[in-house]
Amino acid sequence: MTTETANRVQLAAGHWKPRFVANGIDANDFDRVLSETVEWRDWAPNWMRVGDEHRAIADEAERSGHLVTAADAYQRAAWCYHLGKFLWFEDRALHDDLRERTVATYAKALPRLDPPGRRIEAPFEGAIIPGILRAPRGASRPPVVILDGPGQGENAPRFPIRADWSSVIGPLLDHVSASERGLDLGRVGLMGISMGGIYGPRAAAKEKRLRAIVALAGPYDLSECWAALNPLTKDGYVFYTHSRDEAEAFERSKALTLRGVLRDVTCPLLVIHGGKDRLFPPDQAERIVREAPNATLLLYPEGNHVCNNIPYKYRPAMADWMAKRLGAGR
Repeated sequence: MTTETANRVQLAAGHWKPRFVANGIDANDFDRVLSETVEWRDWAPNWMRVGDEHRAIADEAERSGHLVTAADAYQRAAWCYHLGKFLWFEDRALHDDLRERTVATYAKALPRLDPPGRRIEAPFEGAIIPGILRAPRGASRPPVVILDGPGQGENAPRFPIRADWSSVIGPLLDHVSASERGLDLGRVGLMGISMGGIYGPRAAAKEKRLRAIVALAGPYDLSECWAALNPLTKDGYVFYTHSRDEAEAFERSKALTLRGVLRDVTCPLLVIHGGKDRLFPPDQAERIVREAPNATLLLYPEGNHVCNNIPYKYRPAMADWMAKRLGAGR
C-alpha cells in the first residue's frame, strides 16, 4: 500500500464521518466501510456495495408493499452512492456510474417523502438545471428556499464551478415563476453550504429576487485558503472546475471571492461557521460579516466544517432564521 493512498483513507476517516452521518449515512455503515478499505481505490467500490445492499432492501420492500421501508432504504442507497463518490476520482467511469445511480435511486424515494418531492428541470445554457421541489402539505403559496449545491451532482460533467452564481439562480427563478403557480416567488431565500457560502452572496449581489441568504461554512476568498486544503479537497476543485491540474485550479480559485461583492448584498445574510473548521478558518466568516451591510454571525466554537458534528444546533437555528425573514407560516 502506498503512503499516498493510505493517507487518503485516513483523511477520509478523520474528516468525513460527521459529514456522512449528518447527511443520512448510518454510523455503522461508515465504520464497516472504513474497516474494509485499505487502498483508496477501494473506497467508492465499497460504498457502492453497501448502497446496493440498501437498494436490494428497498426493491424487496416495494414488491411487498412495505412503502415506508422502501422509501427509507432507497434514500440510504442514494446517499451511499452519492457520498461514496464524494471527492473520489480514481475511476472516472465508476464515479459517473455512482452519480447516475444516485439520481435514479433517489427518484424512487421522492414520491414517498414527507413532504413528497418531484423533479423539475429548468432550461439552462442548452441543457437543464435539475432540481427537486418539495412543498409543505396544505400550505397556500409558501415561500421558496433554494438549497444550493453548485458544481456537484448531476450537472458536474456539463458545467464547471462558476463564480457568477446569479447567472444560475436567475434562469432557475424564471422557470419556477413561470411553471409553479402555487409558490410565492416574492419570498425567496437561498441556503448555501461550504462553497455555497460564496455563491449565495454573489448571487444576491445581483439577483434581487433573493430576500434572505444563509452562508454556511463558506470562505471569504478561496485562494487565501488554498495552501491549507487537504489533497482530497484540492482534487475536488481540479475536477469540478474542469481544470487540467492543481495549478490551473488554484488560478481559477482566485475568482471565487467575496472581495468587492458584499457591499451589494443588501438582503439579510446569516453567516454560520464552526470555530474548529479545518477547511475555512473562522476569520473568513468574520470578514464576510464585517463587509456585508445586513449580516449576522452565528459562530459555534465547537463546530467543525459545516458544523456537521452539531447538526442539531445549526439546522433548527437556520430554519427558524429563514422562516422569520421570509414570513413563513404567516
